[in-house]
Amino acid sequence: MSHVEMPGARVPIRMWTDPATVEDAALRQLQNVATLPWIKGLAVMPDVHYGKGATVGSVIAMHGAVCPAAVGVDIGCGMSAVRTSLTANDLPGDLSRLRSRIEQAIPVGRAMHDEPVEPGEVHGLPAGGWDDFWSRFGGVAESVRFRRERATQQMGTLGGGNHFIEVCLDTEDQVWLMLHSGSRNIGKELADFHIGEARKLPHNQGLVDRDLAVFVADTPQMAAYRHDLFWAQEYAKYNRALMMGLLKDVVRKEFKKARPLFDETISCHHNYVAEERYDGMDLLVTRKGAIRAGSGEFGIIPGSMGTGSYIVKGLGNAASFNSASHGAGRRMSRNAAKRRFTERDLAEQTRGVECRKDAGVVDEIPGAYKPIERVIDQQRDLVEVVAKLKQVVCVKG
Repeated sequence: MSHVEMPGARVPIRMWTDPATVEDAALRQLQNVATLPWIKGLAVMPDVHYGKGATVGSVIAMHGAVCPAAVGVDIGCGMSAVRTSLTANDLPGDLSRLRSRIEQAIPVGRAMHDEPVEPGEVHGLPAGGWDDFWSRFGGVAESVRFRRERATQQMGTLGGGNHFIEVCLDTEDQVWLMLHSGSRNIGKELADFHIGEARKLPHNQGLVDRDLAVFVADTPQMAAYRHDLFWAQEYAKYNRALMMGLLKDVVRKEFKKARPLFDETISCHHNYVAEERYDGMDLLVTRKGAIRAGSGEFGIIPGSMGTGSYIVKGLGNAASFNSASHGAGRRMSRNAAKRRFTERDLAEQTRGVECRKDAGVVDEIPGAYKPIERVIDQQRDLVEVVAKLKQVVCVKG
């Protein structure tokens, strides 16, 4: 489908889904975003759903301003995937050992590494820029600096919620490795701090929703936020790179005889800010639950833990600010999912996948998400599908 345009106060709301299927609370948030004085465009992805301040699944282009709540609290959250030389025939019938080896190598949930892991300690990872990256930590918000030790030990860890590590098969029976994570606790603390700072600023007092508070260009608050934002986005990128390195090491050890090789890693943020130029204007483009899908750029659009995922290539659609969805998108809240579904439902919906099937992950059940095939179908003018993956192992925090 091509997009539908709804009227907005300052810009039209371009939607890659049927507005009738979007919950009222999310539609109100989109209308609120369209009232911001600095807004130059708003694109809404097919996985759109209610979020804090701004919806998940929205792309907001502003001139001279940025809204920290429109980035989300997991700054730089995103995906990485790599195709391996292994095939389905290389996999054992029982995948539980492989899953437990992954869980031993990569801390999940609230767990962290006992000692910090550095790129030089992981097979094949270049260490360039690492020291410079950590040297910039001294410039982050003072109230968060005491978290340095924790941030170093959480580097290369998964976290909880909808984060995951998967072993997948494509339609050619080729094995892929895939993971989803972000900037861990340090990103959340930086986001919370700056969202709080933005709410205090005089120019935000008259907004229809104080959660949409912005920083404006050429102010010390904007400079401080940009520093911390870009640092946290880099943290998330390193975090995924380290985890992928550790995951490859597990696969090398477990499949020694097959001598696995790995293609180049595909990686993309889906909660972040980028400086981009449209219609001759320099804009700050915020993608919250959306990936960049410039012409020829590879991206990853995952489904839920029992349904599979897609590797895509962007078509460079300027109407969406070169963007696409970041996943299936929730169709019910975590609490609603826990009320509606049981462990038995989870076991049924994840049949054939080696994964947790206990009460602690019922809120991640496939039934709580939109059907990924429909989400992909609604953005055929944004991306083309390169590969369809189905998970056989899924590690959750």
